[in-house]
Amino acid sequence: MLLLRPWQLVWLAAAVFVISAGYGALLPQWQGWLAILNPGASAAAVSRHIGFLSGMYTAGVLVGAPFWGALADRIGLGRVLIVGLVGYVSSLLVMLVPAFETLWGIYTLRVTTGFFVAAVVPVVSALVAEHTPQMQRARRFAWLGAMSLLGFLFGPALNIVARSVGSWADDGATTAALTAQAVIVLSAIFGAVMMIGLTRTLPEPIVAALAGSKEVPTFRTDRVALLWLSGAVTFVLSAFELGIVLQGQLHIGTSRREVAMMFAECAFAMLAVNALLFFTALLDKVPGRRVVATGLIVAIVGLSVLAFHHSNAWMYAGISFTAVGTGLILPVIAYRAAGASRGSLGTTMGGLAAAAGLGQTLGAAAGGWLFGALAQTSFAWLAAPLVGLLGILLARPAWGAAIPDGSRPKDSGGTRRTDTCSIE
Repeated sequence: MLLLRPWQLVWLAAAVFVISAGYGALLPQWQGWLAILNPGASAAAVSRHIGFLSGMYTAGVLVGAPFWGALADRIGLGRVLIVGLVGYVSSLLVMLVPAFETLWGIYTLRVTTGFFVAAVVPVVSALVAEHTPQMQRARRFAWLGAMSLLGFLFGPALNIVARSVGSWADDGATTAALTAQAVIVLSAIFGAVMMIGLTRTLPEPIVAALAGSKEVPTFRTDRVALLWLSGAVTFVLSAFELGIVLQGQLHIGTSRREVAMMFAECAFAMLAVNALLFFTALLDKVPGRRVVATGLIVAIVGLSVLAFHHSNAWMYAGISFTAVGTGLILPVIAYRAAGASRGSLGTTMGGLAAAAGLGQTLGAAAGGWLFGALAQTSFAWLAAPLVGLLGILLARPAWGAAIPDGSRPKDSGGTRRTDTCSIE
């Protein structure tokens, strides 16, 4: 196995950070920019377009992830990663072309950006899995998760820089469109730096490590369990995050600042879970099905608290419990998928990204409908898929066995086998 050097790992983690930061930085800009592009549009219409744009982005990920994953298994993970970064940067810069500064132009480019992002994040995970010893994988996957969360938290800071750049470029008269354009330029610059850095630091043997592989990818029952788990948990998480956004409507007097604090609390709780996994290597020591069951129980408790709370203190407690619960499950999925055979790592990670994209898209749609019809008690209904998953784990040991423990069987040479896609 050709191992990643520390600076190569840093560049890969930085690529995940930059993609997440770019997404988080653009989110606050859509409302003002869409209002300029659609003069006279009502606030409700602008809100609908913001939701549709998020859906188009995830739709691009949903379509692109399986395609890029299968291609990576044929031509090499590193090559697909560089192509994805080139496409990501290009799709951002094209948004600045006047001909595309229309509503439908932005829709098209958001799909395109999501399509190329699907060639970056899953492929980074596959590269780390392919070139990391088994004993170090848990910590490195926890680190990747932490970098993604930190990138999302860094997004608002990028907006502050963008406002300063926009104000300087327009002699102090900053507009929403100019700020959004500055965010796009900064995101593209960071993406270009990652592209150049990875091109120079990933040596050719890693870039083309799987290009000549003759191994035929297989689709195993345990991988199906991973896909269902990923899609269901992401469905709940997407609707849960939408519920946080709608807290201002559910609770009269809740300000945007408080909603932002709820998002920050959610991100920091997940970050704390990733830190726990990083420093304790818990994924190597505890059976994964136990970690998943624990995460499901904690998330169910959190959603129940959110559904029936009557004070801000309990609301924040519910957010923390839900974030911690889902934050325990998602790293297990990625880590166990890293045990896929060398010839199917790209397909496996791409499939997980597609399942997560589908769950996110459906979760946003279902969450919007639920909160419009049932308001606060919608959180209780969101717990239903998690209760179902927990019931399956408890009632069907065979399905739970698709999430085996961390002690892998050893081959005749005394090393742990990593040629199966088993989750624990």
